[in-house]
Amino acid sequence: MKIHEYQAKELFREAGIPVQDQEVVSDPARSAEAARRLGGSVVVKAQVLVGGRGKAGGVKLAKSAEEAEKHARAILGMDIKGETVEKVLIAPAAEILKEYYIGLIMDRGSKKIILMVTKEGGVDIEELAVTDPDKIIKFPIDIIDGIDAPAVQRKLQQVLTDVFEKPVLVEQATDTVRRLYRLFTEKDASLVEINPYALVDANTLSALDAKINFDDNALYKHPDLEELKNPEEYSQDEIDAKQYGLSFVSMDGEIGCIVNGAGLAMATMDIVKLYGGNPANFLDVGGSSNPEKVLQAIRIILRNPRVKAILINIFGGITRCDDIARGIIMATDQIEIKVPLVIRLVGTNQEEGRRLLEEKGFVVGSDLSEAVQSVVAQQ
Repeated sequence: MKIHEYQAKELFREAGIPVQDQEVVSDPARSAEAARRLGGSVVVKAQVLVGGRGKAGGVKLAKSAEEAEKHARAILGMDIKGETVEKVLIAPAAEILKEYYIGLIMDRGSKKIILMVTKEGGVDIEELAVTDPDKIIKFPIDIIDGIDAPAVQRKLQQVLTDVFEKPVLVEQATDTVRRLYRLFTEKDASLVEINPYALVDANTLSALDAKINFDDNALYKHPDLEELKNPEEYSQDEIDAKQYGLSFVSMDGEIGCIVNGAGLAMATMDIVKLYGGNPANFLDVGGSSNPEKVLQAIRIILRNPRVKAILINIFGGITRCDDIARGIIMATDQIEIKVPLVIRLVGTNQEEGRRLLEEKGFVVGSDLSEAVQSVVAQQ
């Protein structure tokens, strides 16, 4: 789950990380009022859940309340990478002497949290990661040992001294990193980022931007974070799928996919691509055999006008093939399905499942490659 900058900054503030005062508005006239309250010279920043807003014109400096209103009128309603700007953040303009970057991310390969830090922060950080990655220091932190282990603290001090140099700045950066780490672990984040972590006077660092992503699977532990969820992050299909216990992600292809199990779903999409097709979605019905889930899965996929065929690939273990078959039959009884269905059904109660479907006129296969080639030929 992603949240907006202004939401992330409030979490930073609660964690004791230095951030500026801010106001969020959706009415240009209110941006002028906010600018006056915040001191006149402000920055107006689009609030969207994608990067690159600065280069897209979504971040503007205003030297007066009137100019803040002018910039807000231009930014509100702007399209940035497919997202419409509905809110802008107004914050005091800061004199930036230098831009640093601090980030924490989970590395699944090493099973460690990786601290990333560089003295070359700012809007070109993603470019830097590609063109000169050695300038970004990566410091792994073992989750068991944590950041407060003496050995970790000694190495961390060395890393931060190399980047921030002055003892007063190293001290502030160390405190910020420790607070970020606690926020990351306590809130089950997958990414926490400050860019820029800015030097605003000779001896003061401040988080002028904030980004936090959370692990969706851990949100049940954090009702406070659930309240921060932004509806624009999720399509209506994804919202409905979650309601029915389906794991669903929209994609750009023409072949709808209904599969049981995340690993098999990923493999199925790979095979679709291998044979020249393009998946329209990831959809995992999970281990449940509830026919209603299959009905709702087909209903959701058919909302997509790009879908030209649907592949149902079931390898039944816990999932019963006969219940999947009943769900398909329910769907054909209740929904007008105008696209071809290609069905591969293998596993628990496969004979009964195939019998039920064949009685209704369906052709059911057992070979995955043949099924995928068949559905690709339909697009």
